[in-house]
Amino acid sequence: MDNYLDDYILNRSYKILLVAQATNNQDGINMAKLHFYFSAMNAGKTTTLLQSSYNYNERGMDTLLFSPAIDDRYAAGTITSRIGLTSTAVAFDEHFNFFAHVANAIQVNRNIRCILVDEAQFLKKAQVKQLSEITTHLHIPVLAYGLRTDFMGEPFEGSKYLLALAEELTEIKTICHCGRKAIMNMRIDANGNAVRDGVQIEIGGNDRYIAVCRMHFLLGEARNITQPKKKMVCEEI
Repeated sequence: MDNYLDDYILNRSYKILLVAQATNNQDGINMAKLHFYFSAMNAGKTTTLLQSSYNYNERGMDTLLFSPAIDDRYAAGTITSRIGLTSTAVAFDEHFNFFAHVANAIQVNRNIRCILVDEAQFLKKAQVKQLSEITTHLHIPVLAYGLRTDFMGEPFEGSKYLLALAEELTEIKTICHCGRKAIMNMRIDANGNAVRDGVQIEIGGNDRYIAVCRMHFLLGEARNITQPKKKMVCEEI
């Protein structure tokens, strides 16, 4: 068992919590899973996350939401979708311990029934393991939402290990400006030209990234050059 779990199991109150959680789930019916919802940019990941949280809340169950502190596009400690939906969240950085935080939170509120993580591509390997341990030892489902690859077509650390460890993988689809399925994330400059090098993590929205199909990613075409630029937008499906 990992060190972050060893420290908690040595604590008597936490041992009692584990026994209670195991007793509540001993029939095997409530087997919690780690879910990874992945997509290219602008596919509606955050909107889907907030809708999932709302569904739990509407049925009288509490949720715990997390968002990366590095994402400074909106107010700290909030999750905001492109269509204006918003919710409070716990900000996490690369040193944040998800297992410890959730274990403490459910001792205070036993009605927490789901953990949701936005921009999960920014997770570290250890943090993905912590999320998997939450499902195994605390029996609470975890829903993580994020990009699969960066602007160079390389996997993010968090996404790579979510793809490896999650029981459930779901693609949220969007389309390229040509109408094909968009699977790549193209970084663009102020003039709309493709950017091919730079640091992996650079926070930005539609002004810096656009979802495209693999063909247009390879061609470096962020828009359909045969039509007016104003019409070249990716739409959600």
